[in-house]
Amino acid sequence: MVQNGNKILESDRDIASQVINRSNVNFNSCYHCRCCAGGCPFVKAMDYAPHAIIRLLQLGFYEKALKSSTIWICVGCNTCSSVCPMSIDMSAIMDALRQIALEHNIKVGQPSILGFHTEVLNSIERYGRTHKLEIMMRYKVRTMDLFSDMDLGIKMLTKRKLDLMPSKVKDIQAIKNIFKSDQD
Repeated sequence: MVQNGNKILESDRDIASQVINRSNVNFNSCYHCRCCAGGCPFVKAMDYAPHAIIRLLQLGFYEKALKSSTIWICVGCNTCSSVCPMSIDMSAIMDALRQIALEHNIKVGQPSILGFHTEVLNSIERYGRTHKLEIMMRYKVRTMDLFSDMDLGIKMLTKRKLDLMPSKVKDIQAIKNIFKSDQD
């Protein structure tokens, strides 16, 4: 990979092939109808709409795509893919971009979101599924933002949207093996 210090040069074509190979999606088939942006529930929080990320990739502006907050804000809900006339799996592209950004030590566009992702994965590794209350509590302690949305947490608890105790999958060792093989 051609690098200039920590900066990935935008002419580095290897990034495009990595995105295509990892996501198994040819993003060049996007013709920018903007259906993905119209359906995305998080587009207002993004610095680039989903189709704009694809356009950055198509034009070779890989560094901008990798440094964007969009790749971290995307929650992989697949709303964009469900309305795409070309059936582009945008979630897979975002996953590939996140992986590449982490591998190349690109500064995360939304650092607090990376901490949240880490807590979700830790919960899955421990229990085989997410324990939302624990994820939020650990995340709040990590960011030292303890009280900003406590009213929402209490409301969710009273409506039984958060379980007090985690539930575990029966074969937790199978889950642990997935994480172990991922680290090898």
